[in-house]
Amino acid sequence: MSDHASDVDAAHDHADIDRHVRVYITVFVTLMVLTIVTVAISRVHLPIGTAVTLALLVATIKGSLVACYFMHLISEKKLIYAVLILTVAFFVPLLALPVLTHFNGFWVPE
Repeated sequence: MSDHASDVDAAHDHADIDRHVRVYITVFVTLMVLTIVTVAISRVHLPIGTAVTLALLVATIKGSLVACYFMHLISEKKLIYAVLILTVAFFVPLLALPVLTHFNGFWVPE
């Protein structure tokens, strides 16, 4: 009976590994497609603001895929999400800082 149980466990492990490999390959292919989309955005003559916005959106999606699947954050606990939210809460105002100083004239060289 132990031989049958070990055969079932081996088959289960093999199926589980196949499922994980399939997910990794799907994420890899998605990252390659999104890289092609990023290059296409740079080649199309879009207004600069639109091109940068689209490129940042694609980069955000790619970064999220890498963090979730290759860094295994998709299965992490709530503490990881709390730290991530805190990081975003500080990062977004830092990105907004140049926009705020652009309109008050501090950026104008003398």
